[in-house]
Amino acid sequence: MDNAALQQIRDIIGKNDKIAIAVGKNVTVDDMAAALSLYLSLQQMRKQVTIASASQPTVELSSLVGVNKVASQLGGSGGDLIVSFPYKEGEIEKVSYTIDNGYLNIVVKAGEQGLGFQETDVRYTRGGGMPSVLFVVGTPRLSDLGILFDPEALKNTTIVNIDNKADNQGFGDAVLVSQGASSVSELVANLLSFTGVDLDIDTAQNLLSGISFATGNFQDPKTSPAAFEMAGILMKKGAMRMGGVARPLRPTMPRNNFMQQPQPPMPTQMPQPQQQSEDRVSTFMPEAMKAAQTQMPRQPFRQPMQSSTSQPQQQVRDNRKPPSDWLTPKVYKGSDKVE
Repeated sequence: MDNAALQQIRDIIGKNDKIAIAVGKNVTVDDMAAALSLYLSLQQMRKQVTIASASQPTVELSSLVGVNKVASQLGGSGGDLIVSFPYKEGEIEKVSYTIDNGYLNIVVKAGEQGLGFQETDVRYTRGGGMPSVLFVVGTPRLSDLGILFDPEALKNTTIVNIDNKADNQGFGDAVLVSQGASSVSELVANLLSFTGVDLDIDTAQNLLSGISFATGNFQDPKTSPAAFEMAGILMKKGAMRMGGVARPLRPTMPRNNFMQQPQPPMPTQMPQPQQQSEDRVSTFMPEAMKAAQTQMPRQPFRQPMQSSTSQPQQQVRDNRKPPSDWLTPKVYKGSDKVE
């Protein structure tokens, strides 16, 4: 964090009482949360502060404290009201006013050429009511402020630029722009902490909501260490983390179903042959083999074990083998003498 910029902004706040805060088009929850937190803190410091947005606040921002204070123009209630419209020579004959039922009517009498502008071309601004300091929060370009930024009306106004976006143009008299910050809210939180403001629960909640939105509820890999540190401080002030994630995270690759299914275990024992097959085969076996089967106990078949101690098992299997001439034809060699 740039301590020189923080010190410069703190001095600017201390020397000025009339301060305005502006956010540009396409404002996010983080941008508005940071701006509203600054607004609430400056009010706490007894400053004459106003806040305005270049676009109408959306429903997404409705949970932020103070969003109902966001106006559509700068200047507040002080100063003169100036009504402006395009002018061309010969179009206007004279300007007068009337008072009717409590309303002041400004009458622009058309000349011979007629009025060349429409009602939508008429502008209303506060002359003499412009702030001495304007904080531009979360806005990369001054053009994003639209009609909020009038170079002629704000020529004597000190501009303070607070943002974390990479395309910020670095405008302003005091610049607090850091791409290393994961949210604008953490920049404002650090600024308020540097100025010594005692954050109330509403300000703390706004800042935590902004940080949570910008970091995907602290799941974004680019979440800065300062965001975690500041979140702890804000929660000690009474802020609460909201459930869910306000913005989608980066998509992840889906997992294949076959990788999630457990593989069946390999069989350790061969299935026993069916009894019907044994009976069918036994009809073709010699009588001697049948007799041997009745004398020898049936042993279940098991897969051979790969072990260095297989010698005793081999001997047991050899002892169960019939003699080598068991299945050879037998020749009767009896005597042929008849007694």
